Amino acid sequence: MNKGDLIDHVAEHAGISKAAADKAMEAVLSGITDSLRKGERVTFVGFGTFGISNRKARKGRNPRTGAELKIPATRAVKFTAGKQLKDVVNKKKGKK
Repeated sequence: MNKGDLIDHVAEHAGISKAAADKAMEAVLSGITDSLRKGERVTFVGFGTFGISNRKARKGRNPRTGAELKIPATRAVKFTAGKQLKDVVNKKKGKK
C-alpha cells in the first residue's frame, strides 16, 4: 500500500472526498514530523510509537576500497509496534 492507496482507503471508510482525505493525511503526517523534529515521541495506543534514536559517530570502511571513514552522529526515526498491531499481524489465517 502506498500513500495514494491509503488516501483512497481513508476516503472510502470515512465517507469523505479524496481531497479531504489527502488534506487530513497531510495534517497527520505533518504533526508526526513536527513532533519528531522536536525530539518528542508520538504514540498511538495499540498501534505503536514513533521515536528518535541517537546514533553515535563511528568508524566505517568503504567496501570498495577498504579505506576507513568517519560516519557522523545522527538521529534516526524508530517505530515500535503496539500490542494490538503485533497481535493482528501475528494472527494466523482462518482464526478470529
